[in-house]
Amino acid sequence: MIDLTIDGGLWTVTLNRPDKANSLTKDMLEALDAIALRAAREGARVLVLTGAGRVFSAGADLDEARAGLATDSVWERLSGRIAALPCLTIAALNGTLAGGAMGMALACDLRLAVPGAKVFYPVMKLGFLPQPSDPTRLAALIGPARAKMILMAGVKASMEEALNWGLVDRIVPPEALMAEVAALAADAQGATATHVAGIKALIP
Repeated sequence: MIDLTIDGGLWTVTLNRPDKANSLTKDMLEALDAIALRAAREGARVLVLTGAGRVFSAGADLDEARAGLATDSVWERLSGRIAALPCLTIAALNGTLAGGAMGMALACDLRLAVPGAKVFYPVMKLGFLPQPSDPTRLAALIGPARAKMILMAGVKASMEEALNWGLVDRIVPPEALMAEVAALAADAQGATATHVAGIKALIP
């Protein structure tokens, strides 16, 4: 349910559970964490996260969420691992981004999205706290009031609204999404891992 392709220094990770809106199980999250750890060790220059089908991810698998996954530490471990990667990280949001899946997208350096999708994080409604680092990363991108709109008021923001807020960096037609990712990844993919890491370390 997690696919990985490696093309030189470009690692593309695809959530591949489209029949379940790419909802995330514990096994999928552990697999993602293992890939991020491997990418750091093996000198990936670019890591891309995307999804199969028309939804990036609906968040936690509902059955596993009820059984305790919603509050499992694996979410924070994964987002921390992605944030710490010494390479360029890109979330290629092929559709709606919801719930706990937002953590991995917030941890990326860049976020591209297709038009017409939504972003929401219904922790208030569901009675859970967000992952510890998510509110800080979210507020750093869009400001505290808008972060509260998503986390506390349950706003479902369109990608167009998210672009205006700074939550996503570009909106790209679905058929051009991965081509845009490739264009943005090209310089880093052609550099050494040390050079990529050095430039990233200079940016707060």
